[in-house]
Amino acid sequence: MTNPVLIEVTRGAVVESAHRGVVSVFDADGKPVFEIGDTEHPVFPRSAVKAIQALPLVESGAADAYGFGSRELALACASHSGEPAHVELATAMLAKAGLDKTALECGAHWPSSHDATIALARAGGVPNALHNNCSGKHSGFLCTCVHAGIAHGGYVKAGHSMQEMVRDAMQSVTGAAHDVGHCGTDGCSIPTYAVPLKSFARGFARMATGRGFSPERAKAAKRLLSACMAEPFLVAGMGKADVALMQAAPGRIFVKTGAEGVYCAALPELGLGIALKCDDGAGRAAEVMIAAMLAKLLRADEAVAARLGKLARPAIESRVGAKVGLLRPTAALA
Repeated sequence: MTNPVLIEVTRGAVVESAHRGVVSVFDADGKPVFEIGDTEHPVFPRSAVKAIQALPLVESGAADAYGFGSRELALACASHSGEPAHVELATAMLAKAGLDKTALECGAHWPSSHDATIALARAGGVPNALHNNCSGKHSGFLCTCVHAGIAHGGYVKAGHSMQEMVRDAMQSVTGAAHDVGHCGTDGCSIPTYAVPLKSFARGFARMATGRGFSPERAKAAKRLLSACMAEPFLVAGMGKADVALMQAAPGRIFVKTGAEGVYCAALPELGLGIALKCDDGAGRAAEVMIAAMLAKLLRADEAVAARLGKLARPAIESRVGAKVGLLRPTAALA
């Protein structure tokens, strides 16, 4: 099946580029609400499912034992931009478990924040694992290990107790088998599993409502999504799309991007979960796709829909700031 063109990129009045994709929206009863494209095709969710991967941090009792509030839980679900606030909070989380950056096994890279990278370089510094966009998630993994009395060395590897907890949570929430035959390695070194895209939409509908969960899991899921919605900057960073989308309707929209054009989202008030992927992996198109879907689903609130609609038609500018084109959803999506 060939997925339809969902996003067009214009220059002047001409469509210069186009992006195909797939979208799935489910309710908490496991029923599809809206689908475009081949939603059965296996997709690696990458970082879009960090809120599910953080369930063991809360369910194990580690979050409460270390006094973690919304800020720490948001960072545990984050793909952050390596700004000072992100680095400082990850450092503090590790310290609560008696650890430091040397325990992190996610690898190092320069901050995705341009300003943070320039500041670090000017100070003569070099990036370490705390600057990794996944350091909050990994700090959560390490805190879970220490609290549970699990040796944390090699915590990123398939078969380690930490990753088995994560895999079990992913399987339970999405209802899809996460097996060896569909396992890859994520950029931060943990296992990632390709399963049908629709499974993630169904899973985030359940995360948003707690439907089908034990009382403990429902409480943990609500706590994690609420933390992200309360602290969107910690989930992403200054100027990031996830922040703008969640701020368009504070406390009502949860979104999380993943590499290679993936997005997962939840609308708790409607009991809906959303998952999508841009076929060619373009993040710019995935951002427009999720903004357009949110505007569509929240169209009853005209003010919110208008804010989201604006995010779904970002301008393309020349080097001097002139508007020379835009990205826009096609009729299939809008």
